[in-house]
Amino acid sequence: RWLFNQAVCTLYAFCGVLFGLCSLTSLTVLSTVCCLKVCYPAYGRCWDALSHLYLNPSLLTYGPEPYGTACCITWKASSREATLYILALFIFCYLLPCLLILVSYSLILWTVRVSRRAVRQH
Repeated sequence: RWLFNQAVCTLYAFCGVLFGLCSLTSLTVLSTVCCLKVCYPAYGRCWDALSHLYLNPSLLTYGPEPYGTACCITWKASSREATLYILALFIFCYLLPCLLILVSYSLILWTVRVSRRAVRQH
């Protein structure tokens, strides 16, 4: 069971969500910058100072996980706003970043393959 009070549970879950969002956002920005530098070198410099945008994790409600050993987002949201926020969090903070990472590294691999063919022909 969770050994601490509700305040510590909320802080623990808040930090987990915040650091998770920061990590995935950082990986997304890194893949985008790498893609721009490799695939579009003329435009790669403008992305060096790209800032990170994070959704506000303080809008979520937190509670113990089903087994009660840790805390996380209360996925069974009671209000319409909480449900929409969780849906937006899933789409914009998980699905879209993962898709952008996949597309970025696919473009890098394609550019390297095309470059290798051009070098072989010369």
